[in-house]
Amino acid sequence: MKPENYKIYKRPTVEKVIFQIRFSNLFIIENKIGEFQSEIIPKFPESSQSFKRELLFANIGPASKMEEIPIRESGTNKIWTFKSNNDYTLNVLTNSLDITSNHHKSYYENDLTNEEGFKDIIEFTMSAFLSIIPLKKIKRIGLRYIDRCPLPTETTENGKPLLRNDTFKNWYNTSLPLNRFNLENLGSMLFETELKRGEFNLIYRERVGFFNDELEMILDFDGYKKDIEVSNYANILEGLHKLIHEEWDKTVKNPVKKWMEGE
Repeated sequence: MKPENYKIYKRPTVEKVIFQIRFSNLFIIENKIGEFQSEIIPKFPESSQSFKRELLFANIGPASKMEEIPIRESGTNKIWTFKSNNDYTLNVLTNSLDITSNHHKSYYENDLTNEEGFKDIIEFTMSAFLSIIPLKKIKRIGLRYIDRCPLPTETTENGKPLLRNDTFKNWYNTSLPLNRFNLENLGSMLFETELKRGEFNLIYRERVGFFNDELEMILDFDGYKKDIEVSNYANILEGLHKLIHEEWDKTVKNPVKKWMEGE
């Protein structure tokens, strides 16, 4: 159920959203991956397989050769990747599953466009996965939102954007140390903290600065919880989304929301 203060905006700031679960190594996944693929192919028609190898750093000395270094097969993981036609991707390993979307701007169904929300993709994928893989316990479940936000800038004589402390603070309830540092002289500034919110953990990042010659404001909300029963994952996921939405609502002020409404 949508929160009472949940709103669909015309210009959402969400750039990327990520869902992940981690669990104990299940070698049965390799034998079941074809069956899983058949279940999810309506939404993930493209598939591929790759390998992630653990790097070994060693001082081999001048008399040794690289080919003499033994390869640690235990450090190699298979990754099964499934892609949609709408810019979201599913990765499955023997100890994790993750979905990354650059398409979804809403967690719930979008009332403005009637498009399914990110929650719908999670539920579709998890339903197929749990019907095939006998998973009982989840080591870690995470939900992460990365937002690229508008900035109240002025234009200088040389055409570069100028950001002032007072104007910025009217738009954002910022955690950046602006009492000490002036945004007018900004190269880049980053704030990061990890904190406890009830039964959940939240990693909060706030970044402002010039990146690739563009002035950007990035908000990053990374919520997670460890050690949960699979039967309770949906409730935990809903709690993580509520936490992230509340933290976002505390961070952005009315001028940002008006911009998102199209004003």
